[in-house]
Amino acid sequence: MPTIITHPAVPVALSLAFGRKVIPGRLLLAGVVVSVLSDLDVVAFRLGVPYAAEFGHRGFSHSILFALAAAMLGACMFRQLHSSFRFAFFFLFSCALSHGILDAFTNGGLGVAFLWPWSDERFFAHFQVIEAAPLSLKRFLSPVGLGVLWSELLWVWCPLLGLALVSRALRGLSGRRLQRMKPETR
Repeated sequence: MPTIITHPAVPVALSLAFGRKVIPGRLLLAGVVVSVLSDLDVVAFRLGVPYAAEFGHRGFSHSILFALAAAMLGACMFRQLHSSFRFAFFFLFSCALSHGILDAFTNGGLGVAFLWPWSDERFFAHFQVIEAAPLSLKRFLSPVGLGVLWSELLWVWCPLLGLALVSRALRGLSGRRLQRMKPETR
């Protein structure tokens, strides 16, 4: 799995791409929360739930259904998030679903149960380029952890921030072009 530091890359990149008018700070914060929410399933280890169980790590909490439920609950607070229900829902759904997608690109674990409860099958992406983060703090604070952070920087942060900056630049260009096309008012 990517680290808790990297899952928020998706809401941060979307916010940079679309700007604060479209994604206000409160909505961004909600996006960050739902982007890491799935990893609360690590509590299952302490409760004796096996990794491969449907309520184990990367099980139900990484499913599309879980992302839909998290987005629906969050979108119900659309006024507090300074957004519309529809936009809050789609933004939060994207952020929540991105968790499982990023996990599917890692080179460790048992895959992601995207289709739970309809299927217990676990999925990986065809290219597993992100180093899986160790689950222990001791291993994370070692050369292994540095390798994970480097992998996340290379495969998640740089591409997402690059796309966000290109999107922002294109929005700026199209905005200036529209300004030039407006007829003068006298």
